[in-house]
Amino acid sequence: MNVWLTVVVVAHVLVALAIIGLVLLQHGKGADMGSGFGSGSSGSLFGATGSANFLSRMTAALATIFFLTSLGLAYLATNKPKPTGTGVLDAVKSEQPAAAKPEAQSPAPPADIPKPSGAAPEAQKPKDVPN
Repeated sequence: MNVWLTVVVVAHVLVALAIIGLVLLQHGKGADMGSGFGSGSSGSLFGATGSANFLSRMTAALATIFFLTSLGLAYLATNKPKPTGTGVLDAVKSEQPAAAKPEAQSPAPPADIPKPSGAAPEAQKPKDVPN
């Protein structure tokens, strides 16, 4: 297996697990909904919308890395290196000796066996009549 493919798969899985952890650690906007009805000091229903904090910025960065590792995996899976010295003609050359071997053939029927007297000669048979 390709070393780069293994590295990218491991990085992809680790980034996916880190994204899951960061999303679970973040404080949801729905949790602040009670503060919008008078119990909190925020002016909006879902809390103040300020600049992004550390967790949300890290989630965005990891999502970008996850996207790039996904593209890398797709590239590595579709562009596998070909072994040197192999080609279409090499495959034909390697199959040719196997096809050239004589196969066991059934012996031809002897020519001295007479045909039944009621049978029509071959030349007078219509072409669509089976033998």
